[in-house]
Amino acid sequence: MRGQRVTRPGRRADDVRRGRDVAFAVAACTALTWYNNVAGRTSWHRRWYPAVNAGAAAIALAAAAASGLTADELGLRRARLRAGLRLGAMASAPIAAAFALAPVTPARTLLHDQRVAGLDRRQLAYQVLLRIPVGTVCWEEVAFRAVLPAALHRVLPRRAALVTASALFGLWHVRPTAEALTGNQLATGRSARVATVGAVVAGTSAAGAFLSYLCESSGSLAAPVIVHLTANCAGPLASAVNSRVERHRADR
Repeated sequence: MRGQRVTRPGRRADDVRRGRDVAFAVAACTALTWYNNVAGRTSWHRRWYPAVNAGAAAIALAAAAASGLTADELGLRRARLRAGLRLGAMASAPIAAAFALAPVTPARTLLHDQRVAGLDRRQLAYQVLLRIPVGTVCWEEVAFRAVLPAALHRVLPRRAALVTASALFGLWHVRPTAEALTGNQLATGRSARVATVGAVVAGTSAAGAFLSYLCESSGSLAAPVIVHLTANCAGPLASAVNSRVERHRADR
């Protein structure tokens, strides 16, 4: 009939698909903002940290697959694995070298971390072999370099998707940063505490952007995984070495 707008079936399907993509992207942003800063406070999450976060990573990947995201979009295509490993190794080398040299340079003052100083060898091994690789790196890379950017790329321009994912990665670190400041008795004043947390959020957002760049450049999640793993594991190891060196000096 005249005057009636005819909606093509193909256009209707596109609108439905667009709506689903937007809903999934919003749900991913909301869930990740809530997860670490709210669920991360609970005793059960702290106790079962590696297992819970590994399960969360599996659920996130399953949800991404159900939403139609492909292995290529997620950085999980097998053909790109070698490129990811190569770029990750190149990018992580200077990070590992910096942490290796830190205990014998003036930068060793930055390695004072009471959370690490009190760990015995078994506890330190648990941190660098299980808790950090599985509970932190695997989960965060799946969430922030695979699922979230892929979901956002479907509904936002590339740069906007990158900025949003990186900003959420920064906000993800609000609670852990506040707890680290409390544990090490740093930035005890409110203004200093807010400024420090803000600086860390900005820094981790920038780090998130860099890790996303590695993932996009190589086409593989392996690149940011290697860099993230190196940074997060080298820190506690260097801190532990520094604590032992200082104790040895004090005993002499």
